Amino acid sequence: MEDWKAKLGAAFQVAVPSDEEIKQAQEQAVAGVPKGDALAQQGKHMVNVLLDKKGRKGKQATLVTDLLCNDAALKALAATLKKHCGVGGSARDGEILIQGDRRQQVLDFLTGQGFKARII
Repeated sequence: MEDWKAKLGAAFQVAVPSDEEIKQAQEQAVAGVPKGDALAQQGKHMVNVLLDKKGRKGKQATLVTDLLCNDAALKALAATLKKHCGVGGSARDGEILIQGDRRQQVLDFLTGQGFKARII
């Protein structure tokens, strides 16, 4: 540890991480450690359900956003949600797209599964 780091830590009375700890944290961030499972975040984080028409030639689609989970868990949740609504859709980039205006059905399903959800 360099001298200036120790002095800075002492001045603000905070623990200064060692170079080894910094390197480990950077490796974990780069390794793409998944943010968590969709089921593990139930009741902890607000999930948004919204209606979108942009880029779809006026057709409506229900979007479920702000899901903090890895791709495998997201696709599994999307599959059960699509079966529940009886429509098609997709899951990518942390969002689930359900075809049509199914906001209330999606909200009821997610709250029934224990998620905190709201319609925007």
